[in-house]
Amino acid sequence: MVKSMTGYGKKSIEVGETRLHVEIRSVNHRYLDISAKLPRNLLFIEEKLKRKIREVLSRGRIDLFITVEGQSIFEKKVDVDWRILDQYLEKLKGIKARYDLTEHISIDMVTKLEDVFSVQEIEENTNELQEALTSSMEDALNRVIVMRKAEGERLKKDLLQRISKVSSFLEKLEERRPWVVEEYKERIRARIEEYTREEIQLDDTRILQEVGILAEKGDVTEEITRMHSHLSQFSQILTLEEPIGRRLDFIVQEMHREVNTIGSKSNDAKLTEWVVDLKNEIEKMKEQVQNVE
Repeated sequence: MVKSMTGYGKKSIEVGETRLHVEIRSVNHRYLDISAKLPRNLLFIEEKLKRKIREVLSRGRIDLFITVEGQSIFEKKVDVDWRILDQYLEKLKGIKARYDLTEHISIDMVTKLEDVFSVQEIEENTNELQEALTSSMEDALNRVIVMRKAEGERLKKDLLQRISKVSSFLEKLEERRPWVVEEYKERIRARIEEYTREEIQLDDTRILQEVGILAEKGDVTEEITRMHSHLSQFSQILTLEEPIGRRLDFIVQEMHREVNTIGSKSNDAKLTEWVVDLKNEIEKMKEQVQNVE
């Protein structure tokens, strides 16, 4: 099955008074590249979520976003570092005694002291939270996969149509080949007659030798045969159930090389025109293949 690398999925869940949004975006990439953006207090689950993605996707740039709305996920508590506070107060009392200060040490002053108070999150029921987040991410990931499959079917349909067009152009090249050889004969005969002013028979050995040399130089039979082979392989690969993007990309490169060779051997205007059309179709195939997983 052909799968695209483009996809999107989103799932929201509620944990207590907190609402979590899990969002996954996928675009084409040479390899599997996963980027996760999570709140700091959820970083402990990041690697587990990435492993889940690696289990079902093999290529693409994957962006995972988890956002939080409402109350904090975990309960919070305020801690006091009593040892530091005792040292602060001891030093403040010493300053008062040393300089005969009369001002009292107020609670407002205490709250402004550094490192005395800290806010900690109480991580309770983390297993339940992990299960909820994992389940939500799997739902979002399934939606990504559904979208990638649907887009993949559209890509497959387009690629098959382009394979048909390329085959049609190859048939035209094969059909025109005998006509080109005859044209070589007429061109050489006309050129010799122009210089000798004498009638030349078409079966003249010298003419046939020249035609043979030109025909050999312009022979694209091998290239056309290899092109048919590439198209056959391309069609077969489209039916596989595994990731096929890299294999298709390689075949398209080989097809492009064969068509360039055909173009360099062509001395006929019509053949050159069809070669340009062939290159255009193969270039479009290459663009589509870039998004196949």
